[in-house]
Amino acid sequence: MLVEPLGGVGEVRARPRHRSVPPRSVSAIQRRCPARGYWRRLLPLLAALAAVTRVPSFARPVWNPDEGYLAVQARLLADGGQLYETVVDRKPPLVPWLYEAAFAVFGSGSLTSVRVLAVVAQLLTAALLASLARRRWGDGAGRTAGVLYLLVSVGLNPEDAQAATFEVFMLPFTALAMWCADRRRWRAAGAAVACAFLAKQTGGAVLVPVAWLLWRSREPGALRLAVGAVLPVLAAALLTDPAGFVFWTVTGSAAYASFTGSELHVLARGLTNTVILAVACAGLLPPVVRVLRIARTGSGDLWLWLGSSVAAVLLGFHFFGHYYLQLIPPVALLATAALQILPRERLVRAVLTSACCCTLFLAWGLLAPRSDLTHAQRLADTMARRTDPGDRVLVWGIHPETYWLADRTPASRYLTAGLLTNYSGGRNGPQVGEKYAVEGAWPVFRDEMAEHPPVLVIDDSRDKPYAPERVPSLRRLLAARYEEAGVVDGAVLYVRADGRG
Repeated sequence: MLVEPLGGVGEVRARPRHRSVPPRSVSAIQRRCPARGYWRRLLPLLAALAAVTRVPSFARPVWNPDEGYLAVQARLLADGGQLYETVVDRKPPLVPWLYEAAFAVFGSGSLTSVRVLAVVAQLLTAALLASLARRRWGDGAGRTAGVLYLLVSVGLNPEDAQAATFEVFMLPFTALAMWCADRRRWRAAGAAVACAFLAKQTGGAVLVPVAWLLWRSREPGALRLAVGAVLPVLAAALLTDPAGFVFWTVTGSAAYASFTGSELHVLARGLTNTVILAVACAGLLPPVVRVLRIARTGSGDLWLWLGSSVAAVLLGFHFFGHYYLQLIPPVALLATAALQILPRERLVRAVLTSACCCTLFLAWGLLAPRSDLTHAQRLADTMARRTDPGDRVLVWGIHPETYWLADRTPASRYLTAGLLTNYSGGRNGPQVGEKYAVEGAWPVFRDEMAEHPPVLVIDDSRDKPYAPERVPSLRRLLAARYEEAGVVDGAVLYVRADGRG
């Protein structure tokens, strides 16, 4: 036996004289040590870049109605509400739960906590993409993928790119699904697909490249992948209301997903957002296009990932800017693959171009006009002055953030007029009105108005297609029980005829 020091003074341990370390252990140690050094250098860079690219998100209290909707949902859930029953939305429960947890720890008076979580989500996505690229093409490719992703991640209208909403929290799970599948960890890959779906339904599109990697591996992992994908979704359904979960996340959005009635409107939006993202990807697209002409990168799974993400963006025919965030991870990896083939100066050009575009989008985020926010704040101030904290109020519009800014309780589980008229998809054509509401919504709404009549009603339709004169049930309610009490920034105030409000 030989004796060797441990690390503490006077400590020794026995080691067999003739026993040697197996070669596999030596190679594993040699692999791990450089990896630790690699990540110690790269992660601080990615963290700093993630924080810088999200700076505009902290510059205003709320960025878009989705943030407002989530904030109101989280408050209602914290007060004992039940998702898909006392508060509803056409989305899975993961992000509302995340907001609720952040509010429980840090308070609900500010979205700073979820904005910080959004920075973490972007960092995790970048790190997973870097790990995927490093495994395939080496250390330099890992750095390229992580940096390019973060530079391009803000390349949309700031209301879409800077908001802490569904897509931002979906992307780490889509990247994790690909990371696990790349390492043939099929049960974990399935669980990541499920979590992506539970953040937003279209996150489930990543199952396509994951399944392709499983087929390519020729491994018997289909059952493990299926179990991993099904169990989290089943658990989420049981934790909420199974029937409500299925209805609000899958079966209850037929009218919302229709293309009829607003063709030119949504096509113009889709073209605009496509051009904006193309500008942000100005440094990434040329290498990809060039390599497509001269070589094959062997990245079939990445093309499937991009193709399934494009299908997810097209699903529902709305083309909102934040939908396009789902395209950025596979685009960043495809650009990284292409840049491994091209001369180094093309890599430098791609990074510099992306950095310049990122700077422009950050300036846009910091200097963007805030007319919708100003309007919502004026309505919230009026609501707070004219009501008491325990009063229920109704905002007939598409800006649920008004409830959150005023710290008042909605009189209905339907936080926007969209769920009651189908305007929530930006419809401006014939498929807007009472008969296009979510199935069964109007009987529930009438019962809510009868049981807990709001002290104050704010008609914020401002001549939109869902204005009260076009919605008979609401028009009758206002005529029977309310009287007009003024106009604020184009929104009409109604108070109860019994003098409350």
